[in-house]
Amino acid sequence: MNKNESRSSQSGLSRRQLLLGATRTGAAITLSQILPNEFAEVFAQNVVKGKEKLIVRSLRPEDLETPVGLLNTWITPNDLFYVRHHAYAAKVNASEWKLVVDGEVNTPLSLTLDDLKKMPKATVTVTLECAGNGRAFFDPPMPGIQWEKGAVGTARFSGVRLADVLKKAGVKAAGKYVALNGADKPVGKQPDFIRNLPMAKAVHPDTILAYEMNGEPLPQIHGFPLRAIAPGWEGAYAVKWLAHVQVIDKEHEGFFVKTAYRFPNKQVAPGAAVPPENMEPLTGLVVKSFINSPAEGTSFKPGKVKIGGFAWAGESFITKVEVSKDNGATWVLAKLGKERERYAWQSFEYEFTITKPGSYLLMARATDDKGNVQPVSPHWNPSGYLWNVIDKVRVNVEA
Repeated sequence: MNKNESRSSQSGLSRRQLLLGATRTGAAITLSQILPNEFAEVFAQNVVKGKEKLIVRSLRPEDLETPVGLLNTWITPNDLFYVRHHAYAAKVNASEWKLVVDGEVNTPLSLTLDDLKKMPKATVTVTLECAGNGRAFFDPPMPGIQWEKGAVGTARFSGVRLADVLKKAGVKAAGKYVALNGADKPVGKQPDFIRNLPMAKAVHPDTILAYEMNGEPLPQIHGFPLRAIAPGWEGAYAVKWLAHVQVIDKEHEGFFVKTAYRFPNKQVAPGAAVPPENMEPLTGLVVKSFINSPAEGTSFKPGKVKIGGFAWAGESFITKVEVSKDNGATWVLAKLGKERERYAWQSFEYEFTITKPGSYLLMARATDDKGNVQPVSPHWNPSGYLWNVIDKVRVNVEA
C-alpha cells in the first residue's frame, strides 16, 4: 500500500470518493493534473472518452468546462465543446426513438429521425453559453456549478426548423408556448428538466431541432439524436435528447421555468433577497468577451504583446471590442475578425508595444449594436447568471 492509499484508508475514504468529492465542490480537475496510476480507474469509469482536455466540474452528471486557451478557433471542435447536464445523459436507440408533437395542435405527430431528415434542412451557427458561465467570479459566492470562462462554444447546427414541425402539426389559436422535454431522466427527487419557448421564438426561422453538429451526427453527450437550438438565448433552452414537443396555452408550470433560470428585472444589491414577483425568465445572452491569449501569468520580453479572444452578444451583433494595457485608464480598438454571423461570436486581436518591465493588466470590453457595453461590476443575481464583466488577464514584462 502506498502513502496515498494509506491516507485514504485511514480517513475512511477511497481514492474514488476523494475525487468525486472534489468535483462536487466545484474543484477544477483535468487528466493532466491526475497521476495515471492513482486515478486511471476512476476516470475510465467517469470521464467521457474524447473529452479528456476539458475541466471536470462535476462527474455525475457530467459538467465539463473548456479551458479558455483551447477556445482559439471560430468553430469549436466537438471534442472541445463544453458539456452541461442536469441529469445523466440519455442513451437513445435511434431506430426506436420518435419525436412526439402534441398539445394544442390539430394533428398530433410521432416523427422518426428519417421523417425529420426528409423535411427541409436548415443550418445555423450559434454560440451556446451556459447561463451560469462565470458564476465562480461572483462575490458573495453562491451555490451551483462553479464555471469560470469556458462554459461556452460555437458550432454549426443542422436540422429541421421547429416552425416547419409545428406547421405540420397545425398549432391551434390557444397555443402560446412550446414545452421541450428530453429523454433524460431526473436524478432522485429532482424535477424533470422541461423548458419552454414563447411561440414567437419557437416559430422563428432560425430556431431549429438539430440532428447534426459541425457536419457530424449529433454526439450522444450533446443530445443525440435531436436537440433544440434557440439561437442567441441561454444554453438551457437547447434541450438535449429531445423526445417531446408540447404546444401549451400558458407558461409551463415546472421548476425549470417557474423557479430556475430566472433573473431580477431590476438591479439589486449583492446578497439581497429578490421577491418572486421581481424575477423574470432568462432569455437572451448579454454582451460579453473573453481573452484566450495570452494566458494569465504569461511573461514576455519587452516589445510586442499580442492579445486576442472572442466577443458575442446573443441575438445582437458585436460592433467593437476595445482593449487596454493599463488597467482601463486608456482603451484602443481591437481588430475584429472576418466572421460575421448573427448568433456567433466574433474574434478580436490587437498588438501592444510594451517596453517598460513590470506587471500589466490586459483588459477587453465589447459593445453590441444596441449600445450595450460590458460593465465594470456584475449585475448581481441570486443564481449567479449572466456574468459579463470586462475580462482581465495579468501578464509580466521582464526586465
